[in-house]
Amino acid sequence: MLKVGLTGGIGSGKTTIAKVFELLGVPVYYADDASKRLYHTDQELMASIKTHFGEDVYTNGQLNRTRLAAIVFNDAKKLELLNELVHPPTIREAEEWMKRQTAPYAIKEAALLFESGSSAGLDHIIGVRTPQHLRIKRVMERDGINREDVLVRMRRQIDEEIKMRLCDYIIENNEQQLVMPQVLRLHETLLKIAGS
Repeated sequence: MLKVGLTGGIGSGKTTIAKVFELLGVPVYYADDASKRLYHTDQELMASIKTHFGEDVYTNGQLNRTRLAAIVFNDAKKLELLNELVHPPTIREAEEWMKRQTAPYAIKEAALLFESGSSAGLDHIIGVRTPQHLRIKRVMERDGINREDVLVRMRRQIDEEIKMRLCDYIIENNEQQLVMPQVLRLHETLLKIAGS
């Protein structure tokens, strides 16, 4: 089975595109959803987060995401530390998930595919490229934050052009080209590769 990564910068629309692949019958592992779940289910991770970021980042066993975001998005070293704590259990779970799949190919959707080092075990990587102005607009609307906050988050990721050069395939999500035909062509390509 082919292991395929799907990535793009914040607000690129990668999750929406992953859902299109799911409609085509492709299993998709959502790394961001998995890490959100692990924040509440992985006891070792929870203990580490409390140790490094304070007991008050959890209230009644629930992560206070706003509190944690306020800490890490204003301090590059603390964000790096959080990623060092969260990535290993998420990568481990994704690898176990991949082993259980039986489709011709499966997708791991992750914003920080390269940054986390989880691109290493994948056969092919799809990048979702979206102009910066659209990404900013989408994140502002989705998360209810201002433009500067979006730019701070963007600066914490690999430069979009570098990220796209590291990918094997690119889907343009720029509101100029239809996404569905691009996904269908790529789906056919990956099925052929998996079958050969």
